[in-house]
Amino acid sequence: MAEEPSEGSIEEATAKGTGLKRGTSKEGAKKEKAGSKAKTKSEGKKAKKAKEKEDIGTKAPAKAAQVAEEPAQPPAQETPQKGCNATILDSLLAKYSLPENLVTQLKDKTSGLDLTDEQLTRIVEEVNSAYVKSLIEPGEAAGTVAAQSVGEPGTQMTLRTFHYAGVRELNVTLGLPRLIEIVDARRIPSTPTMTIYLDEEHRGSLEKAKEVVARIERIAVENVARSIEYDMINSSFIVEIDTEVAEDKGLDLEFIAKSIEKLKVGRVSVEGNSIIISPETTAPEKIKRLRERILDLRLKGIKGIKRVVIQKEDNEYVLHTDGSNLAQVLGVKGIDTTRIYTNNISEIAEVLGIEAARNAIIREAFQVLDQQGLDVDIRHVILVADLMTSTGKIRQIGRHGVSGEKSSVLARAAFEVTVKHLLDAAAHGEEDALEGVTENVIVGQPVPLGTGIVELFMRFSKEGS
Repeated sequence: MAEEPSEGSIEEATAKGTGLKRGTSKEGAKKEKAGSKAKTKSEGKKAKKAKEKEDIGTKAPAKAAQVAEEPAQPPAQETPQKGCNATILDSLLAKYSLPENLVTQLKDKTSGLDLTDEQLTRIVEEVNSAYVKSLIEPGEAAGTVAAQSVGEPGTQMTLRTFHYAGVRELNVTLGLPRLIEIVDARRIPSTPTMTIYLDEEHRGSLEKAKEVVARIERIAVENVARSIEYDMINSSFIVEIDTEVAEDKGLDLEFIAKSIEKLKVGRVSVEGNSIIISPETTAPEKIKRLRERILDLRLKGIKGIKRVVIQKEDNEYVLHTDGSNLAQVLGVKGIDTTRIYTNNISEIAEVLGIEAARNAIIREAFQVLDQQGLDVDIRHVILVADLMTSTGKIRQIGRHGVSGEKSSVLARAAFEVTVKHLLDAAAHGEEDALEGVTENVIVGQPVPLGTGIVELFMRFSKEGS
């Protein structure tokens, strides 16, 4: 049950609901009081109580009705309009063949707006017009436009290697050298790096993140050795271990000594903080190579990951590595396998497949252009990526890839090594169908672009008809 309204509030509600002034009720009360002076106190009290009950009974419903009416008005105006917008929008979109993501965006943008039928119609028509204009025309030189669009801004790129995220120990190649690496499909980039995100258990704690780093970061003998010397008198190597660094990396002398024994380079013994290695050979050249093998021996971690840097990004710790090994890092406990990334496109193709490699080519190339402040439409980059991965393997844009594998002899010869291509084609009796641009330019025919792509046939009428 709701509380009974006070006398003042009831009067206000009644005044609002009926349009009477507050003074009118006061005058009536005064007259009633003057006429009832002769009555006893008990009768006066009874009359007063009766009056209050009557007022409450008549005025409270008026207030309740008013409160009930007020909030009902806004939804009555908004809800039908939204539903109406959605219905009209669906009927309008049925006339046009727009992509699904464009339709979704259009519905999201117009859902909260109070629009008339005419305005909705105009919006859909404008969106369709912009979409049609963005489509490529039949016979358009898409490859040439893409080559110009990527090649021309490429001449404005810098030839520098930048420090990665302000960390001095990690470098990443950007600019023109990185773009060349991508289109040349280099198997190993000059500065391979990985971005590793952690799972829910490890991402919020620095100590937990360091545990994952200890599993990933490659620790070799050279990382824990203070010095390595060759004792020519005893014909042995003396490797002095930095015990503080070794303890920090979770290693002890016995473990290091056993790891060196697996190399089978000779007798291994531990003396204090040093490990003595007595090789079987004494030849100077073999001793030099043996020293490099000992220093490069991996004690723990993943092959190829030279260094790992922890950075905090958006309330979580993220690992950035110097080096890349996607296949093995995916098996490490504590990482988020759905968000791991490497700039080594060949690794992505081997582990995740050619579609993932295509996406990586698009992302890497577009990122290089964008970081240089160059405005290149992503569709040109997508065309290059499609061409590089269309056969199921990553091909370079060059003599040993896309250009060198064209079906046309003249097109291959026009690119590089002209005489070799022509002699090989003549020896094998190859034919050129003259379907491309380059070969038609060479023979002096119209190129199959624009109006040149149309073949016109004429049927002559028979005599006498």
